[in-house]
Amino acid sequence: DLYEAYPDFDIDVEYEQNILLQHDIIIMQHPFYWYSAPPIVKQWIDLVFEHGWAYGKNGKALAGKKFMNAISTGGRQEAYVKGGFNQFTIRDFLAPFEQTARLCNMIFLPPFVIHGTHLATGTDIDQSAQLYRSLLINLSRNTLSIDRLEEFSYINEIILNDNIIKS
Repeated sequence: DLYEAYPDFDIDVEYEQNILLQHDIIIMQHPFYWYSAPPIVKQWIDLVFEHGWAYGKNGKALAGKKFMNAISTGGRQEAYVKGGFNQFTIRDFLAPFEQTARLCNMIFLPPFVIHGTHLATGTDIDQSAQLYRSLLINLSRNTLSIDRLEEFSYINEIILNDNIIKS
């Protein structure tokens, strides 16, 4: 929780960069507020993904890493379709994250999305947690067919589609 770690918004850039260097997968897990991430997530990216470190001529620190969002929304899934209540898809709203990943030479993965959280039952939450756990296990074991990811709007669909998981 960035707000808990940095209540004064004074992000320890060197510490955060060292954590990123130790991992192959970067997941931005956050609620979806006003069609984006909470402000501290943007500030974190602005500070941690420095020119010359994350991107630019000599910025190669994040190259080849997988990058994705794991988000929860209050709105139902049907509200996030072209012409729907919100007019755009979740992937459309996440375009700045996708471009950030591309600029830093990372592999952008479809988001993990939990919709309608304000209406979720305990069973819904348990099912979502199990699906997310399965995703994390498959990502850590490198068992997802990355080359087929563009076929899906959400990574949730990949986890539910057994033929996308490598044996």
